[in-house]
Amino acid sequence: MRSKNSSDKILRSVKSKGFKYIELPSVIETNHIVQRSGESFRKFIFSFIDQTGNELCLRPDLTIASCLRYLENNLRGKEKIFYSGQAYRKSQNKKDSIIRNQVGFEIIGSQDEKNDDKEIINTSIKSIKSFNYSSGILTVGNVEIFNLLISKLDIPKRWKLRLSRHFWREDYFNDLLKRLETNSDVDPTIVEVDKKRYLKMLKVNQSSVVAGRTIKEILERFDKKIKDPRRASRGKIVSKIIKEFLKIKCPINNAADELNKFFKKNRINLVVDQKYFPISKNKISKLNVVFSSAFGRQLEYYTGMVFKIDIKSKSKITNCCNGGRYDKLISDLGSKNQIPAVGAALNLNYQL
Repeated sequence: MRSKNSSDKILRSVKSKGFKYIELPSVIETNHIVQRSGESFRKFIFSFIDQTGNELCLRPDLTIASCLRYLENNLRGKEKIFYSGQAYRKSQNKKDSIIRNQVGFEIIGSQDEKNDDKEIINTSIKSIKSFNYSSGILTVGNVEIFNLLISKLDIPKRWKLRLSRHFWREDYFNDLLKRLETNSDVDPTIVEVDKKRYLKMLKVNQSSVVAGRTIKEILERFDKKIKDPRRASRGKIVSKIIKEFLKIKCPINNAADELNKFFKKNRINLVVDQKYFPISKNKISKLNVVFSSAFGRQLEYYTGMVFKIDIKSKSKITNCCNGGRYDKLISDLGSKNQIPAVGAALNLNYQL
């Protein structure tokens, strides 16, 4: 764990950029996490039942705790905030610590998207100057570009929603691409089996739950599949386009050119301007800056620009910072309006 001196330097650096320090609750309602990340995420959190019967958990993520604060305190307008503390999460790797020490900072409720994105990245770069590192890589991605691509592809709406929704679940996403390639969902034999299941489900209690969905929800999805069939001939083509897109990786100042060449080649009606990206320099401080179309699959709530910083010292590479834009998170947590938000968190767990 980094020394208190290093942590204090980071906090002073963030404060100098005009961010206001706030305290965050250590315990939040479990449903806020499970609704965002699914029931499968429950095995990674530390939860308990309080005296009133509500299920609570130690915060596994500081960003969600911060957004809940904005929502529950009925805050309005722009806030530039920062905080420090611990997030508590189990890991499949037994060597990982269950306690994650972090410093986070956010801009919430501001309409100045591009400048806010740039400020969060610049604040991150300034904050890691207290880390002893020789070089590093700043990787920038954008989930919005991926979703725009999906919206232009010649596949049914349900497939577009499915691919966008599960972009962050890499293994499952790859399984979806295989289904597109093999046309397993439009194979006559499998369709016939589905029809038999459909007829059987009609006789079952519609509120019964199977694999996390009610029978009613499953039947509704089947109806959409019948009304909006997918052409088998397009499956392999669409999968190939998506895979090619996810291979795009280049210096940040070439990002627009590489993307536009890809769109033109595949006859996709999209054009990206270099000004769309918060950074155009290929080198900032000791960091090489690259664009990666596949980056941004770490958390479900990212909606636009995403980035990470990996630094190197003594031949050891460490991820020290992650961030991005999450404009839908506060509304997903209960707000009637969509509230813009962008932020980043510095990882203090590892000593280089």
